[in-house]
Amino acid sequence: MLTILIRSLILVSVAVLTFRLMGKRQVGQLQPFELVIAIMIADLAATPMESLDTPLWRGVAPMLALILLHQLITLLSLKSQRLRAFFSGRPTVVIRDGRIDYEALRKLCFNLNDLLEELRTGGVLSPSEVGTAIMETSGRLSVFPNSAHRPVCPEDLGLETGYEGVPLTLVMDGRLEKHNLQLCGKEAGWLEKHLRRCGFEGMEKVLLCYMDTNGWLSAYGYGSEAPVRVKAMDGKEVSW
Repeated sequence: MLTILIRSLILVSVAVLTFRLMGKRQVGQLQPFELVIAIMIADLAATPMESLDTPLWRGVAPMLALILLHQLITLLSLKSQRLRAFFSGRPTVVIRDGRIDYEALRKLCFNLNDLLEELRTGGVLSPSEVGTAIMETSGRLSVFPNSAHRPVCPEDLGLETGYEGVPLTLVMDGRLEKHNLQLCGKEAGWLEKHLRRCGFEGMEKVLLCYMDTNGWLSAYGYGSEAPVRVKAMDGKEVSW
């Protein structure tokens, strides 16, 4: 039993390492060749795990070889558009200005029921509301409503908007995020002062605290109370 446990831990660790080395995109949206590699890795990890007679290296070595193969294909795809199209395919427009391209659907083996389901998933009820729909190489359908059906944005109303970036997490689970605090150009004493303004006597009392690009600091406690927000910086001081 102990042998099976150790072999399983080793194989799972190698499989996780393999996916990590392939990059985050490999996990988020699989290209065709990446899907094949993922299936092969799962099979290679399962065989030595099930059979104690199979040497461990027979599962680990092929997985490491697949890492090298993936990196090689990725490098070739970066260098050549033709190879990129060969390994990953090309995006295909399936709806143009509300008109369904049946020939494109036929080549993709994508039926109308699937198309309508994807449109509903994207918040569109009718193909006539679509300006453009593109089948991506990952198999996802990108749907863009036409100008008459898309939400109104500030630009349509002639309104000017300021910069809006990603909020910086300063405290998480009671622990200071030192790197993010340095990006703010502030020190721990400054943060503790503003946390006291929010009613927290120490960082260990804070579940989550973040600073948005307008200079507002939001702090959440471990209870069910609403978050407390205070103005901690001038928006002009924001540099991240």
